[in-house]
Amino acid sequence: MPSLWYYSSMKTFKFKLYQHKRNRYLKRMVNASGVIYNHCIALHKRYYRMWGKHLNCAKLQAHIAKLRKRNPFWQLVGSQSVQDICQRIEKAYKLFFKHNKSCVRPPGFKKVKKYKSFTLKQAGYKFLGANRVKIGNRVYQFWKSREIEGKVKTVTIKRTSLGELFMIVVVDDGFSLRIKTTTGNTAGFDFGLKTFLTCSDGSKIESPRFLKQSLSEIKKASKSHSKKLKGSFNRERARKNLVRSYEDISNRRRDWFWKLAHKLTDKFDVLCFETLNLKGMQRLWGRKVSDLAFGEFLQILEWVAKKKDKQLVFIDQWYPSSKTCSSCGHVLEKLELSTREWRCPSCQVVNGRDENAARNIQMVGASTIRLDDVSRAAPAIIA
Repeated sequence: MPSLWYYSSMKTFKFKLYQHKRNRYLKRMVNASGVIYNHCIALHKRYYRMWGKHLNCAKLQAHIAKLRKRNPFWQLVGSQSVQDICQRIEKAYKLFFKHNKSCVRPPGFKKVKKYKSFTLKQAGYKFLGANRVKIGNRVYQFWKSREIEGKVKTVTIKRTSLGELFMIVVVDDGFSLRIKTTTGNTAGFDFGLKTFLTCSDGSKIESPRFLKQSLSEIKKASKSHSKKLKGSFNRERARKNLVRSYEDISNRRRDWFWKLAHKLTDKFDVLCFETLNLKGMQRLWGRKVSDLAFGEFLQILEWVAKKKDKQLVFIDQWYPSSKTCSSCGHVLEKLELSTREWRCPSCQVVNGRDENAARNIQMVGASTIRLDDVSRAAPAIIA
């Protein structure tokens, strides 16, 4: 039943900057950010070798501020952008020390020409109206596809592999009024290699397999790139052609993910999934898992569910969802991956592997949440 509720959230707008010869100044700022980043990484590594401790972020910022006064190239980047670089490195090291026994690696050096972005916070930019923005002492134009609504928090200039520049604006839109629709439906979903998603209601969602569709084009572009002389103009042109092919695949896949996420959240209030070991799956099935991109889909679905006030539930990856009979609860001792259907020795029900797993995921996921969590409301609700 629909209801009105207020919500507060951050929004992100992405705009493409027009191609212009003055864009080279922004690219120099990105390069300077890459040099500062590598210098910070070197300081971190040296400090750890000498003292066996983690370099404090405030000390690093103070040291970089002193170095910037003597280096004109570093002064191309604003002080707040340098602070953001130090904070990102600090965050990466904290994540590494938190998961030091897993496969998480500490941040490392990056090639300056492959460094992507720098971020401006409270200062260093000014929107001049229409589609113009002032960054530093120069004015740039961008493709304004929508109005920027809310208080601007950060502005990030990002450089792609093709050399194009995008402006990413993060705003706080305050409290907004939104209509919330509830269906009362709960569903479990099982990921698969042949079928992207199998729902507990029996429906199946096939993946378009965008990489597989364009594999011949990718191979042709990659072969053409490898034949060109290193450092030549033709090799750079072939590299851009290869990058465009990969970007086209990524854009089409992401568009399909967004549409699917909205479709599922409109249909269900609670969506239950099984936690995936993506790195293990990639070792077993390689390119096929990368083409399906389960991790990217879950990130998009989590964002859409949060925006619509829907709930995502993840159950333990070691729960035997495929080996457990959804009718009587009998658990098989062993079930081969090639077995797509099996008959329960207890109740004699024939279970499809994926459909049975989806029903079990739904039951376990629904049992882990309280009834009031399913129909929970936002802090301020208007009847």
